[in-house]
Amino acid sequence: MPVCPHAGGVGLCELVQHLSIFDYVAVSGSLDGRVTEYVDHLHEHFADPCVVRNGAYVLPARPGYSAERHAATLAEYSFPGGGYWARATES
Repeated sequence: MPVCPHAGGVGLCELVQHLSIFDYVAVSGSLDGRVTEYVDHLHEHFADPCVVRNGAYVLPARPGYSAERHAATLAEYSFPGGGYWARATES
């Protein structure tokens, strides 16, 4: 049964690329019938964002799971002390 890993944003694309790579290298050995969801937003918050070229994920450039977020993003959006939340409660 075909499976399409969900990668609907907020870092899921950065993480699911590794699942797809593992499937290709260690399970199927083929790209036939393989698809992985991709949503093109919020990548700017990650130190090593995923790259899609010609409709396919490109192997990550750095080691790790590509989930490292920029310090500025963490400072802005961390709950409850981030700047985003402070401004939201002022309104």
